[in-house]
Amino acid sequence: MSTAILTGQPVPGSSIEGDLRSLGFDVRVAVDAADAERLVAESPCEQRIALVDARFVGHVHALRLGLTDPRFSLAAVPGAVTAQPDGRVTLTRALARENSAGGGTAVAVDSLPDRIVSALVEDGADVHRPELGSLVAAVPADPQARNEARQAVAEVDDEAVRLKSAVKSRDGFFTTYFISPYSRYIARWCARRGLTPNQVTTASLITALIAAACAATGTRGGFIAAGVLLIASFVLDCTDGQLARYSLQYSTLGAWLDATFDRAKEYAYYAGLALGAARGGDDVWALALGAMILQTCRHVVDFSFNEANHDATANTSPTAALSGKLDSVGWTVWVRRMIVLPIGERWAMIAVLTAVTTPRITFYVLLAGCAFAATYTTAGRVLRSLTRKAQRTDRAAGALADLADSGPLVQALARVLRGNGPHLAPLSAAVGGGLVVAGAWVWGSGWWVVLMAGAYVLLSAEAVSRPLKGALDWLVPPFFRAAEYGTVLILAAKADVNGALPAAFGLVAAVAYHHYDTVYRIRGNAGAPPAWLVRAIGGHEGRTLLVTVLAAALTASQFKVALTVLAVAVALVVLVESIRFWVSSGAPAVHDEGEPA
Repeated sequence: MSTAILTGQPVPGSSIEGDLRSLGFDVRVAVDAADAERLVAESPCEQRIALVDARFVGHVHALRLGLTDPRFSLAAVPGAVTAQPDGRVTLTRALARENSAGGGTAVAVDSLPDRIVSALVEDGADVHRPELGSLVAAVPADPQARNEARQAVAEVDDEAVRLKSAVKSRDGFFTTYFISPYSRYIARWCARRGLTPNQVTTASLITALIAAACAATGTRGGFIAAGVLLIASFVLDCTDGQLARYSLQYSTLGAWLDATFDRAKEYAYYAGLALGAARGGDDVWALALGAMILQTCRHVVDFSFNEANHDATANTSPTAALSGKLDSVGWTVWVRRMIVLPIGERWAMIAVLTAVTTPRITFYVLLAGCAFAATYTTAGRVLRSLTRKAQRTDRAAGALADLADSGPLVQALARVLRGNGPHLAPLSAAVGGGLVVAGAWVWGSGWWVVLMAGAYVLLSAEAVSRPLKGALDWLVPPFFRAAEYGTVLILAAKADVNGALPAAFGLVAAVAYHHYDTVYRIRGNAGAPPAWLVRAIGGHEGRTLLVTVLAAALTASQFKVALTVLAVAVALVVLVESIRFWVSSGAPAVHDEGEPA
């Protein structure tokens, strides 16, 4: 149990002790600064510690935001400061220095927690101060100020603020108006019954898998049930994040589950639709795989662009200024959010089309919508990059290199090709990817494609031979993804044997998981996956070359088996390492908001 130490003279009628206990704190009372230092030293080192002024007046949710958020080592609100185990040494040092300077005088004269916060800031410590908005958190100096603070508390509904803050401030149109108005109450219902966000996330995954199984039946009733269950899964998907924000239950495992399950749910549903269509005699596996490839490449564009500009200097452009002006016109905000087809609009569209049309029509519309959204967003980002006078940092270049997923072949050649001549990384990546994809399209399974794959390896090495700090270098990882995934899709389709495309679907899904996992590690400032993992699965160029060799050397039936074995091998390696990392103590404790819902 966490420990809260009340400092100063207790105030008759104050509810602060009860409020702290309701938040899970064991409350102790210190008569002065020296006594507070003693109680801090006596409390278990592996637990959170908080110092709270006994005169504190405010909302319980203000205390919750300031004292219980697990993402921050040090946090504070007026009249209260807290430290998690990794921040206790810093807090204890500041308290000891303050106690020494004050000579152990009674702390009722001043707010000890606020003095500690000032000392921490002077020491350069990173102290999180949550946005309280209309919530009250104050240490009144006299009875009149206390009465005024209590009146301010009474005028604001603590629970209404808490419910409102559970919803993302920036969300999609469908989620904002059709899901969040009631999902927040589901989140509160879950919190009051002790359910965790991870349990809700798991329920969302199970619901989506059942939806995929219903779609796989190939019956009209199955398709209708699948559409309804997909929406239900999305409601739970929104609820888990709202529950995490409502109860501040952020966790390492939760970050991993929330980040990866969305992709698993959507792509499993694609597979369910393809299986259902096959039962009706319609083979749409190529469309299903194409939809997964397009959606994954869209995400890689988002990730690469954001990482390239995360900490760039002089990060402005006329295009960004125009975007800001458009956002000032209310209706344009929603239109621009809807046309990029975020997850809420996308899943709603898929659910409706599944229920009333066929899987083939569903995939046609999905591909057209995602292609338009990808063109719109990518074109805008290219324009921003060309007009922006930003200086990319070493961190951004490193993140792009990690996202590139270069294997041992490219890494070895890049060291040889490194020089001072002209360097057009996006052009090299695009030309190399274009060669291998076009070769697969023209020749199918043949040694000419292997030759094109060799050219792809060389051009990929040239693309990453120097730091990716150019204006458009963020396009390199998306080009690599499109080349690898596209080659697998085309060669499997050209094999023209039953089962090749489902095997290719499994292989691309396994590799895509690895790429998503890389993104979420980078977002958590944990760096890329270990080098041995990238070497073990060959890097993008190694896998692309291997698939072309297998297609050229084996019969169509053997190629199908080889794709299946490769998919299983890659999936096992990346899943085992990913699970090991995310459940370890070294994983970043973050809550990823993901794409706007």
